[in-house]
Amino acid sequence: MQLTLPECRSSRFRPITPPAGQLLKWIGNKQRFAAQIVSNFPKTFGTYYEPFLGSGAVLATLAPEKAVGSDGFKPLMEIWQSLKTDPSLLKKWYADRWKKMETGNRVEMYEQIKASYNANPNGADLLFLCRACYGGVVRFRLFDGYMSTPCGIHKPIPPQSFARRVDEWYERTKGTRFLLFSYEEAMGRAKKGDLVYCDPPYAHSQSILYKAQTFELDHLFEVIDKSKSRSVRVALSIDGLKKSGDVNCEIRVPHGLFKREIFINCGRSMLRRFQMEGKSLEMEVVADRLLLTW
Repeated sequence: MQLTLPECRSSRFRPITPPAGQLLKWIGNKQRFAAQIVSNFPKTFGTYYEPFLGSGAVLATLAPEKAVGSDGFKPLMEIWQSLKTDPSLLKKWYADRWKKMETGNRVEMYEQIKASYNANPNGADLLFLCRACYGGVVRFRLFDGYMSTPCGIHKPIPPQSFARRVDEWYERTKGTRFLLFSYEEAMGRAKKGDLVYCDPPYAHSQSILYKAQTFELDHLFEVIDKSKSRSVRVALSIDGLKKSGDVNCEIRVPHGLFKREIFINCGRSMLRRFQMEGKSLEMEVVADRLLLTW
């Protein structure tokens, strides 16, 4: 069944459909169930903020008229800012590295690209690595941010296919400014009537994300409370159920901060697919909590 959402400041309805394919692979990617999340958003709002941008799947599915997408990870934001200002450059970054892998030993070429990134973290290398690494699970070492994921067994999509994705994502994010901000700075800019969607690192499963090991959920709750006091509406995706519902990930949510809790079925865990190669994952279905302040 196709979900619908009114256009902002309009009585017309448009379909909620995610992009045809992912631009980036990323831990916690919401591509497959972004439409479920968006269907719970308010019908009208001012500026949309996504301060933990990651793969941007919810942003691209919503395709808002006015938005700010941000993250504190510079190489990631180089990718998004290039999508906005020079999508042809994004296509070239990917094509150059794809051809390098095709013309040599694929594992050796991958390791060369990874070494280039680790010597000087940058968006061009990260763009390709996240699509070529094992299981699409980009993991970073705590003390120095070293990207350690080995080469994937799959063949990365060809440049022509990636270029089509760039074109679609460029159109879907035309109304978005991409900024290198901490989530505190981004959310501090939201005003009455604006909408913020937070998708931070998950305490129970996403500690391998960049700087996720030092992320403090309690501090985010404080920032959400301040936003709420300014009449900003905030949605938060966070740990919910895992082990196919047998395990409830306990989250100490401040009383009264959120008005609604919805569980979003996320299917089989992306991280567990990486950790349990070749094993059955029927008991590894997870569900995210979607917490809403309205």
